Amino acid sequence: MTAPYGSGSATPLIRLDHVSRWYTRGVDEVHALEDCSLDVESGQFAAFMGPSGSGKSTLLNLVSGIDRPSGGEVWVAGQCLNELDEDELAAWRARHVGLIFQFFNLVPVLSARENVALPLLLTGLPRAERRERAETALRVVGLEHRVDHSPRTLSGGEQQRVAIARALVSDPDLIVADEPTGDLDAKNAEATLALLRQLKQEFGKTVVMVTHDPRALRFVDQVFHLDKGILLEGEEARRAHDALLMAAGGSPAPAAAKGA
Repeated sequence: MTAPYGSGSATPLIRLDHVSRWYTRGVDEVHALEDCSLDVESGQFAAFMGPSGSGKSTLLNLVSGIDRPSGGEVWVAGQCLNELDEDELAAWRARHVGLIFQFFNLVPVLSARENVALPLLLTGLPRAERRERAETALRVVGLEHRVDHSPRTLSGGEQQRVAIARALVSDPDLIVADEPTGDLDAKNAEATLALLRQLKQEFGKTVVMVTHDPRALRFVDQVFHLDKGILLEGEEARRAHDALLMAAGGSPAPAAAKGA
């Protein structure tokens, strides 16, 4: 089953319909996410925020097709992910999702160019085209002068830019980032958030991010607040949003919290 999505469509790029996720741990059943429904329109920059254990990483894994819901439906880029088997889901991720990790996950023995080109190995593109696309992606993130450098010769901020270029190289519909500023100093964290915003503004990418960083409020379009597996709404969402704004020292253009 597929559904239309994108600009001009009533269907958002991401739709979660009463989604829950629980795990069995020994004799206990752990409820990581409870009855979560949300929409993210195409071309939006959204953040999932909340304390540790709130369910935000579980939510990101469901949206990116890394995990499966225990209940409800996950729709992304016109596809109900519940309907795909493991091989189909892996192929879907390769076509539609670019992943960015907190600790970069770069291969130490490969150059920046080679790291960025890794997702293209699944596409069957010739080596010359993979190389050209990797160089283009590195140029987008401002690292065209570092294409032959190994990760150990790059700063933390540069390594994260290589990771962003790798997520971008296959031209995915959706870029998902798991704590992308968590291992960076303040200057590089701001630069990373600005770059993710640039991908949304200049390239029309939909970006979904898990973060604890209150500075993100100045860059994103939507914030979804979670606590103990529950997506907060109404007054609870407003209180969580206000607490983050205070932690960030205020914001001239705060993103709208869900339910606010």
